[in-house]
Amino acid sequence: MTRPIRTTCPYCGVGCGVLATPDADGRVAIAGDPEHPANFGRLCSKGSALGETLGLEGRQLYPMIGGERVDWPAALDAVAETLSATVAEHGPDAVALYGSGQLLTEDYYVANKLMKGFIGTANIDTNSRLCMASSVAGHKRAFGSDTVPGAYEDLELADLVVLVGSNLAWCHPILFQRLNAAREANRDMRVVVIDPRRTNAAEGADLHLSIAPDGDVALFLGLFSHLANAGAFDARYIGEHTMGISEALDAAEDWTIAHVAQATGLAAADVALFFDLFTQTEKVVTVYSQGVNQSTSGTDKVSAILNCHLATGRIGRPGMGPFSVTGQPNAMGGREVGGLANMLAAHMDFDKAGDVAAFWNAPQIARKPGLKAVEMFDAITDGRIRAVWVMATNPLVSLPDADRARAALAACETVIVSDMFASTDTARQADIFLPAAGWGEKSGSVTNSERCISRQRAFLPVPGEARPDWWIICEVARRMGFAGFDYASPAEIFAEHAQLSGLGNRGSRDFDISGLADGDYDGLQPVQWPVPRRGKRGGRFFAAGGFYTPDGKARIVPLSPPPAKSAVPGTLILNSGRVRDHWHTMTRTGRAARLSAHFAEPFAELHPDDAAKFSIRRTQLVRLENGHGSAIMRALVSERQQKGSVFVPMHWTEETSSSGRINALVAPRTDPQSGQPGLKSGRVSLAPVDVALYGFLVSGRRPDFETVDYWALAKAEAGWRAEIAVFSPQTNMMTLARSLLGVSEDAPVITNIDARTGRFSAAHFVGDVLSGALYLAPDPVLAARQWVVSQLGQRHADALTRGMILSGRPGADRPDPGPLVCSCFGVGANQIAEVVASGECGSVDAVGAVLKAGTNCGSCRTEIRRIVDAHRLAAAE
Repeated sequence: MTRPIRTTCPYCGVGCGVLATPDADGRVAIAGDPEHPANFGRLCSKGSALGETLGLEGRQLYPMIGGERVDWPAALDAVAETLSATVAEHGPDAVALYGSGQLLTEDYYVANKLMKGFIGTANIDTNSRLCMASSVAGHKRAFGSDTVPGAYEDLELADLVVLVGSNLAWCHPILFQRLNAAREANRDMRVVVIDPRRTNAAEGADLHLSIAPDGDVALFLGLFSHLANAGAFDARYIGEHTMGISEALDAAEDWTIAHVAQATGLAAADVALFFDLFTQTEKVVTVYSQGVNQSTSGTDKVSAILNCHLATGRIGRPGMGPFSVTGQPNAMGGREVGGLANMLAAHMDFDKAGDVAAFWNAPQIARKPGLKAVEMFDAITDGRIRAVWVMATNPLVSLPDADRARAALAACETVIVSDMFASTDTARQADIFLPAAGWGEKSGSVTNSERCISRQRAFLPVPGEARPDWWIICEVARRMGFAGFDYASPAEIFAEHAQLSGLGNRGSRDFDISGLADGDYDGLQPVQWPVPRRGKRGGRFFAAGGFYTPDGKARIVPLSPPPAKSAVPGTLILNSGRVRDHWHTMTRTGRAARLSAHFAEPFAELHPDDAAKFSIRRTQLVRLENGHGSAIMRALVSERQQKGSVFVPMHWTEETSSSGRINALVAPRTDPQSGQPGLKSGRVSLAPVDVALYGFLVSGRRPDFETVDYWALAKAEAGWRAEIAVFSPQTNMMTLARSLLGVSEDAPVITNIDARTGRFSAAHFVGDVLSGALYLAPDPVLAARQWVVSQLGQRHADALTRGMILSGRPGADRPDPGPLVCSCFGVGANQIAEVVASGECGSVDAVGAVLKAGTNCGSCRTEIRRIVDAHRLAAAE
């Protein structure tokens, strides 16, 4: 038996430990690492399905130039020559690199060293700019450093946890389960959720504040004023460790409860309850994420939160403090090495450029910040940047104004892409494509949201001609004639990174891991920084001051809220985000069938009153549109959505849908301090789409969608599933069926037509095995989707079972599991409803005991609770 390899999950910033055990047949068993301090053995639905995402299907395994295969020397020479020629003709700022929190720290380090140290430009930014830049700016403005002061255990030690702009239940589910376990142990703990939507995290909260979009600054200004008036400020801490309290109080003076309620759309009683909870509870942790950061006032939102903790001295002590949770596995590691355009390296700013230049022996080092992500693509658009290298990310989906970003790359003189897949929206624009090794194939380190450094270790051979990112970068650097890139392994890179962190650092900077420089890299255990060569390791920051400002004092910042958003007739505020089981642009999670079963197509979630206002029926297709672009997706009508807003997930791409790239509709407006775009507050018009035929398709082969107007494709266990729509009423359904099923005119296809309702179904069998089925109707198709998907690739020899396939529903002796609720154990809503209705299960825990649903990552427990509560309500009536 192969021994398990200890590694780290490649998804969110929680940084869960993983045990990966390869089998002789090439499969990999995945389990949580019970010894890892982030998750203690638990994994979420995405982490649990990692083994299902490791196949080579669709991988690009050799370099290409102009779409033609070349060998590595030719590809590397082309990159080096292009970059050198561009610098020689147009200067170093004509070159840019756009990276990702998916890069390992060692990859990030050499990329930053190449760009800033040797090419001589700070035009290196990453998708962390879309994720954490406002937190970075807020931390530096208050603390003098980008320091997350606390640890995960603070969530368990707190008596009040405030979640701001964070759907922790879906986006960081393991932290959410740690929080829930702490609530079970401490019945006095309270949880407040501040979010426009009633998310899964909000449903279990003691108080949900459905705040108006971008109302956070006003809310925390009011809290700051209330804390002062209630005598909750810590005068000793303020006097010894902060500056700016008087100015900040003057700015907050008028923010009474009534004023806050008016500005935020909240009930005054709810505002008062929140203020009292915060005032009367010493151990408070405020967790914030993308709902705070992804805003044109994101830095001020962060500062408003930090002000309240600094003024009360509730920072750096067990169970208290502000806590920024990162969205990506190595967003923190990228910040450590200076992977953002306005940082240098090792948490040093550009005033230390001379020190870093001497350490690297890099005479051409950049001495001023470069272009941030949105600015970078503006510069590509207008020709200031002539060559761009994109690594491990898909900006043509994730950037705002995504169609303009696509046009920018299409017009750029040279686009270099390092990725695992050449089929992404971004990689299709590549002039030079470099095949990169992926998770499980490469080794390095990552840092999670609590500053814990963990190893990612290889447990699979690197396939084909793919290579690790650090190797690719170093080979290009050497071909450009730069010394200092002759590393033999990521261990050597990490050692240099650790040494640099200690350069001139005797407590003058927060980030110091110099104590790891000579350590056992292969055996490195999870460790929280700082780890200096001498002195205190890990732990919390700032309980006794010690800030990294010139005078050692934190800055409490005077603030004013952004102008209130005025209503625009005929529009809704667009809020984008994540769903439970998918990750970023689905290049990994989209390969696991069970992760697509929860949400298999893009959707627009809106309140019933808005649905009525815009004449939209449940589950019909709707068009969202503004001056930047348009998108078509399924309507999801829900009272959990705030009136006047529409929520759309950001995962779908041109690979997985006909028109689901929602960031094409987001304006490229950014926070003036951080450069982070406001991805959650665009404006769109909304209208129903005239659809002649809705359809649901399962197929053993990837379908061709040339004959349909709308489609959304997802992986199934034995092939593919798709939602489709045709807008023309003149469509021949039999011709459409043969096209979508991929069968010729003379191939046998069985059909069922209901002339009265206009419903049509068709199925094709190879022998007795179902190879595909299609269901068409004038209204959204009512087929039992999970059951139909499970029949693909199965034998159906008799007329009865083939009749079931055509009906789209199983017989009474073959229950339909219903829509998927629990991805970890494949449990559907009908299965849960059945055990609840039988009287066998009257609680979420009882359902888990019978069906296992909700007993792994727990991110489905809120949905299970809804089913249990719905049965109780029905029984009571």
